[in-house]
Amino acid sequence: MGPLLYYALPALGGYVMLSIFFLRRPRLLHTPWVPAFYPRLGAHRGGSGERLENTMEAMENSMAQRADLLELDCHLTRDGVVVVSHDKNLSRQSGVNRDVGSLDFEELPLYKEELEVYFAPGHFAHGSDRRMVRLEDLFRRFPRTPMSVEVKERNEELIRKIAGLVRHFDRSEITIWASEKSSVMKKCKAANPEMPTSFTVSRGFWVLLLYYLGLLPFVSIPERFLICFLPTIINRTYFPFSCSGLNQLAAVFSKWFIMRKSLIRHLEQRGVQVIFWCLNEESDFEAAYGLGATGVLTDYPTALRRYLDNQRPPAPAL
Repeated sequence: MGPLLYYALPALGGYVMLSIFFLRRPRLLHTPWVPAFYPRLGAHRGGSGERLENTMEAMENSMAQRADLLELDCHLTRDGVVVVSHDKNLSRQSGVNRDVGSLDFEELPLYKEELEVYFAPGHFAHGSDRRMVRLEDLFRRFPRTPMSVEVKERNEELIRKIAGLVRHFDRSEITIWASEKSSVMKKCKAANPEMPTSFTVSRGFWVLLLYYLGLLPFVSIPERFLICFLPTIINRTYFPFSCSGLNQLAAVFSKWFIMRKSLIRHLEQRGVQVIFWCLNEESDFEAAYGLGATGVLTDYPTALRRYLDNQRPPAPAL
């Protein structure tokens, strides 16, 4: 046992020191990807706290607040139109118990007159525009605005059509593939490999594991965005579990596990932009940017714009 410790402990110590050294200086091992854009203010579902989610009115409102990124989800109608909708089933949004894929685009119902803001329980959004929009309409209206397009299901026709629209409007560099599922992301990357990708859930856990094992500096990272929930919102505005005890446990554990400045700094230095969702309070804005995040996804772009503008250093006295 003695000789083993004699050799193993120095080797382990050397490995730890080497890992820490390259964790802080990733450019010595990797050439960082240079992003085409830096999204400081992202509008979740187009800014679903200030206007009805995913409507053109919501997108226009967010752009008036100089949003850098529009976050949205897509589904395919029966007649093959790519529409912007968070839910597959229209019950919550429209009160109609039908799936998007069971209706033609012209048959899609209007949104309800008011919708509860998912990440601000007890708060409701209203708007004069209640129509669902096509992804093509958003690309045409905001041709140079970066967007994150999430695909929730392994629908190859949907993926193919999104990829085709992105190419048609020449916006591959500013449109992000997003999905929670690695099987879906694999299809997305095959359909348009020029689009930057975000981490799936399993890939996110893999990066965390590599970080804690000290191996992250030595592994390549193909993803360009880590779009992750901020742990401090669990059990306040985000309730992933029906049991309050599990939510409390998840809040404590994920805060310790994820909120690491050294991890976020390492990813940023390698060109991976970290974006936290979905934050609607100033204290959460502070926490996210304090960790070194590139940006924040919010339901309230006006509040985040006010916060960002107030962070500007005062002009020097003349």
